[in-house]
Amino acid sequence: MGTLTDTPFTTIDLTAESVRELNRRLHREAAVGSRWRIIGSMGRHNIAVGLAEKLTVEIDGHVGYYCAGMNQLADVVVNGNAGVGLAENMMSGRVHVHGNASQSAGATAHGGLLVIDGDAAARCGISMKGVDIVVGGDVGHMSAFMGQAGRLVVCGDAGDALGDSLYEARIYVQGRVRSLGADCIEKPMKAEHLAELTQLLADAGRADDPAGFRRYGSARKLYHFHVDNASAY
Repeated sequence: MGTLTDTPFTTIDLTAESVRELNRRLHREAAVGSRWRIIGSMGRHNIAVGLAEKLTVEIDGHVGYYCAGMNQLADVVVNGNAGVGLAENMMSGRVHVHGNASQSAGATAHGGLLVIDGDAAARCGISMKGVDIVVGGDVGHMSAFMGQAGRLVVCGDAGDALGDSLYEARIYVQGRVRSLGADCIEKPMKAEHLAELTQLLADAGRADDPAGFRRYGSARKLYHFHVDNASAY
């Protein structure tokens, strides 16, 4: 009996076919378990958006804005760098970039796993609502701003205002944190957090030592208005 890895790839060349036609085919023709290879991406925007079936899409090259946005169930791999809004509002599935990502990677995402092997720019995980994000390198300023739920793992350093106005998202950082945002504090790393982080790193295919990370979360002082905190709102 054949397995998913036995399924041949359908190759689409974006130098000969439009992104609109690619996405139309992925929505209308792609069966569950099918495998698609995209070549000639050349930084084009909106590649593989809104996928709602369990299929595999491998993109050989750099992608522009909003690649794999609104993803559900699909496994999307980018063999290159990604532009603004990578995996924006993804609901489930897995998106893996073997390169760097620009601003707002994983913005407002509700679920699934986003893996970025390189660095992620500013506002990584902004307003995240349940997604798990693992970044192999550094993240820029305001990452996890207003993060409501989910986990952000940073294997490198974090820029200014990490976790500003955080709700209940958890942040793990292995490197240095330039500064923490409003209401974000360092918290103890307990056994349950080490176990959680160990699983996240394993799911992302990484071998980093969980013991080398620190955990950050909400101080929960901005949940309700208080006049003494007015300057922080």
